[in-house]
Amino acid sequence: MDGYLHSIESMGLVDGPGIRTVVFLSGCLLRCRYCHNPDTWKEGEGPRISPEELVSRLRRYMTYYRSGGGVTFSGGEPLLQSDFLSEALALSRQAGIHTCLDTAGVGRADDEQYRRILANTSLILYDVKHYLPEEYRKLTGRPMDETLRFLGLAQQMKVPLWIRHVVVPGLTDGEEHLAGLRKYVDGLSGVERVELLPYHRLGAHKYPLLGIPYTLEDTPPMEQGRCAQLQKKYFAEYTAE
Repeated sequence: MDGYLHSIESMGLVDGPGIRTVVFLSGCLLRCRYCHNPDTWKEGEGPRISPEELVSRLRRYMTYYRSGGGVTFSGGEPLLQSDFLSEALALSRQAGIHTCLDTAGVGRADDEQYRRILANTSLILYDVKHYLPEEYRKLTGRPMDETLRFLGLAQQMKVPLWIRHVVVPGLTDGEEHLAGLRKYVDGLSGVERVELLPYHRLGAHKYPLLGIPYTLEDTPPMEQGRCAQLQKKYFAEYTAE
């Protein structure tokens, strides 16, 4: 099955270990209030590509991958294109390419399909929107059930995790909130790293162009220094050197 691309970044440095090709797939069910890529939400849009064609393109960058890099599937939400993703991951693994999945864990696949995806995933960059169901719904517009189902399968299959969490002033930057996040992370297995990401407004200009209201219009960007302080205070043991 062909996949729908949003874009491809050939030399990514922040989406997993080493130098990576980042494959952004179209489509996302979440409507996160701070999303900086609302242009990736619609499904079935963008250039079509087969798993074989994609992996043929990835092979061109094998020299860079030898430094510890590989391919990262991102979005949007890559799990929405589960058939394409499953095949692309399997072919990447067969080609000797380290595979990474950047996901919020919200697709439509059944458990068997998720397991096929996870079986060929070397690392998950797991985006924790919130750890409390009510607050998760307020932030994303969706219930938390699907992401918990995916995470539970990932835990069963012992896929390593890098946790990511966006720190938004007034929403997810409170001391009580971050202490709760630390407790939540400590309850997971296989967590190698936690990255607190400072909220920014780089995608805010896209909303009026797409006719979508931006509900954080009055929220300032998160100060980089403050976010670094919170990272050190709550997740020093999970921070890369």
